[in-house]
Amino acid sequence: MELLHNLALGLQTACTAANLFYCLVGVFLGTLIGVLPGLGPTATIAMLLPITFGLGPLPSLIMLAGIYYGAQYGGSTTAILLNMPGETSSAVTCLDGYQMARKGQAGTALAVAALGSFFAGTVATVMIATVATPLSEFALKFGPAEYFSLMTLGLIGAVVLAHGSFLHAVSMIVLGLVLGLVGTDVNSGLARYSFGVPELTDGLCVASVAMGLFGFAEIILNLQSDEKREIMKGKVGRLWLSMDQFKKVWPAVLRGTGLGSVLGLLPGGGAMLASFASYAVEKKISDDPSQFGKGAIQGVAGPESANNAGAQSSFIPLLTLGIPENAVMALMVGAMTIHNIQPGPQVMTSNPGLFWGLIASMWIGNLMLVVLNLPLIGMWVQLLKVPYRVLYPAILVFCAIGVYSINNTSFDVSQTAAFGFLGFVFVSLGCEPAPLILGFVLGPMMEENLRRALLLSRGDFSVFVTRPISLVLLLMAVALIILIALPNIKKKREEVFVEET
Repeated sequence: MELLHNLALGLQTACTAANLFYCLVGVFLGTLIGVLPGLGPTATIAMLLPITFGLGPLPSLIMLAGIYYGAQYGGSTTAILLNMPGETSSAVTCLDGYQMARKGQAGTALAVAALGSFFAGTVATVMIATVATPLSEFALKFGPAEYFSLMTLGLIGAVVLAHGSFLHAVSMIVLGLVLGLVGTDVNSGLARYSFGVPELTDGLCVASVAMGLFGFAEIILNLQSDEKREIMKGKVGRLWLSMDQFKKVWPAVLRGTGLGSVLGLLPGGGAMLASFASYAVEKKISDDPSQFGKGAIQGVAGPESANNAGAQSSFIPLLTLGIPENAVMALMVGAMTIHNIQPGPQVMTSNPGLFWGLIASMWIGNLMLVVLNLPLIGMWVQLLKVPYRVLYPAILVFCAIGVYSINNTSFDVSQTAAFGFLGFVFVSLGCEPAPLILGFVLGPMMEENLRRALLLSRGDFSVFVTRPISLVLLLMAVALIILIALPNIKKKREEVFVEET
């Protein structure tokens, strides 16, 4: 009964004209950047962070969340029609989606992707609403020691699930933690690592770091590569499924939704991990695995359901525990911090309208996305013909204006450009920047909780192993490290990321 009351409050809050408008803006932009290969949700959210200064907390979060799960829908369009994933989580959809399009079944593939994503998004939204209250109540038992251990587990999980070399991922995490130390020490009030630059006494701006690492760097990389896009010729076909196709699809959708909902909870997980895992499961249990890669409809239904469920269930650790589990969630923490909202279990009690309004907006956004992705498919196909060289200069100007507007200083623009160059270097060297932004956001929070725990225990480090919850979390972190060190697991991890690339 309490759950229904909370959902009614959320719908009432989310259904105001302003919130509906920003929900539409978010899912539209999400679909747009999902359709355009090369510019993902992380870069887009980073670019739009400055805009949230002028909005209220709830409209900001609704819009940014819409961009994230909306990109999962849009990414399937280019994967099916161009054999080019608009979003990394849609890479696996290329394998069978494009083959279906070549057989004249593009409309069916697009319908499966949109309807599977809607079902998965709806289930994930219900899941968030169901587990939010008990998880938040459990999180209220956490003290500084437990939060420090939880963040440690989150960072190690992000390292394990990061692309490329294990050493590179660790290096990115450490660098992020170091960058998070820049600014004024909370206890002493003294400037740290500011090197006499007054602008650095408040620390590095999360919008500048994120926009540089993901936005500017991504643009440079895309301009560097050759622009080759072959849009599928011919009619899209019927945007619906036959009864026989429906019978093949619904078990895959259910499996993908369940798998994505669980994998979305893992530190460093989310949409991409869920989609690849779902494809592997569907191929494994299929009666005829040889059909995969040749236009198997289950190869579209499972991963597309999984990536949307994974994208939305990744909000659970953020909303209930205050812990971002991937780069996008780290940026959501930045957006909440901009509006003086401390992410965590207290949000549900101190600001229930915002908490339940955001959850309700996810279902509304999923409904909007079905309308945006099926009837308007012709518009997205035409948009694919716009050359990158026209789009990216406009995006760069927009970014520079956005960063400048935060503090009205050119220093922030220079800072963003510097991190853009740094991000380009990192990617060129095979280092994924996502762990860096996680370390950067979690670093100050970890330091604060470490100091609090030691202050309360009078400098006794055993507080982290004498408290049961903290001990369990640290043991899980150690188990992850041991697991990834095992030769068989290490080899399998490397194979998975080679396949993804």
